[in-house]
Amino acid sequence: MPTVPPASTAARETAGDVTALLERGRTLAMPVLRAAVDRLAAPMDTVAAYHFGWIDAHGNPADGDGGKAVRPALAVLSAEVTGAAPEVGVPGAVAVELVHNFSLLHDDLMDGDEQRRHRDTVWKVHGPAQAILVGDALFALAGEVLLELGTVEAGRAARRLTTATRALIDGQAQDISYEHRERVSVAECLEMEGNKTGALLACASSIGAVLGGADEATADTLEKYGYHLGLAFQAVDDLLGIWGDPEATGKQTWSDLRQRKKSLPVVAALAAGGPASERLAELLAADAKSSDFENFSEEEFAARAALIEEAGGREWTAEEARRQHALALEALDAADMPDQVRARFAALADFVVVRKR
Repeated sequence: MPTVPPASTAARETAGDVTALLERGRTLAMPVLRAAVDRLAAPMDTVAAYHFGWIDAHGNPADGDGGKAVRPALAVLSAEVTGAAPEVGVPGAVAVELVHNFSLLHDDLMDGDEQRRHRDTVWKVHGPAQAILVGDALFALAGEVLLELGTVEAGRAARRLTTATRALIDGQAQDISYEHRERVSVAECLEMEGNKTGALLACASSIGAVLGGADEATADTLEKYGYHLGLAFQAVDDLLGIWGDPEATGKQTWSDLRQRKKSLPVVAALAAGGPASERLAELLAADAKSSDFENFSEEEFAARAALIEEAGGREWTAEEARRQHALALEALDAADMPDQVRARFAALADFVVVRKR
């Protein structure tokens, strides 16, 4: 898969190991996240614990893959923009993580995804009703975690999180509607992905700073960084959704093609013109009318992926990830922050575009 070269080796060396940044966010947020989930009534507390990987399907303790933890890392890092301790950003990190997982629970059900993080999804194990209820509960908890702080800054943070959540839901609605359309423009796809992924990463990148007392201009600048980072993140996700290694992603081969998603590689390939683009359009139009689509062979999905690549969709998406990565780093230039904090933001941006899952 095409990857994005790190923008600055010096920045990475100054920032240290990105794994340590991700682990710091996870370690700081985890006790508060667990305490929030423990508030849920049974059996929602157990279902949520399964979703987060803390227990297995039988209720036994587990050490599951809890995800990349990029959002908590950004939230606690953003608190340091204001000179505050990273712990100041923890309620924001937890609130963003709760909203993110609310969306995953619902998205898995709507998309019919049976696997996430190498395990059966919640709706597959506990049923659709529990997936809906637990998702709703996590969304409510996110607001509680912030507003119970009782500060002006918490109110400002909650407003930004609510706005981001509405955009996220808009993006999911757009994503679903696009699955039933033969053609989606590149601009429409980028708008959808900006809503679905960019908005919450934008919030994560600013919420700790807001809790630390940052002014609106600083928060807006950090959101701009996070928004472009989100678009880069989603472009990479779109590449992984077609060409990712199932052992790394935890999803089926050709995952997005199986769901007929109008992701960036598909949309860019259809817009490119030429024989491969035209043949791809014919196949996808026929797929939408096929009663046997779910029984397609690996070879049939591989053929569609090959046409997307031949039409230029794969390389265009990789280049778009690089472009959005550059815009995210450019946004940082407008914010006043310690050099070490700036370097860590840059390091996290590098990580997002070179990951394999």
